[in-house]
Amino acid sequence: MFKPDTKFLVVDDFATMRKIIKKVLMELGYSQIEEADDGKPGLAAMQAAAQSGKPFGFVISDWNMPGMTGIEFLKAAKADPNLRSTPFMLVTAESEQKNIIEAAQAGVSDYVVKPFNAQTLRAKLERVYAKHHPAKAA
Repeated sequence: MFKPDTKFLVVDDFATMRKIIKKVLMELGYSQIEEADDGKPGLAAMQAAAQSGKPFGFVISDWNMPGMTGIEFLKAAKADPNLRSTPFMLVTAESEQKNIIEAAQAGVSDYVVKPFNAQTLRAKLERVYAKHHPAKAA
């Protein structure tokens, strides 16, 4: 599992959803959690954190946001050499196959469908950790 000092970025246009995800992350032992209400400020936060030498260790983003959608945010992050290795999870109410395929092709680490609970998020985090740290997860 990710270290307790891992920096998380939670990006969702609904404050309530950010609060729920933040609460679950805190229940899982994480305390370094920042928020953004859209992909544009999320991308700016990722870039600023990377430039400061204290990059985010994980991004959890909603798919449907008004300014920059989660898939646009994901594609922009993966196009930036300083951000492309950051684990990135998309959260959405939609589970259409074409969306899952698009996200996978864009480089998403995992995908969680709303509604979800703490156990589901924990299992997804463990899967992503195993993908990004295969030697340590074994």
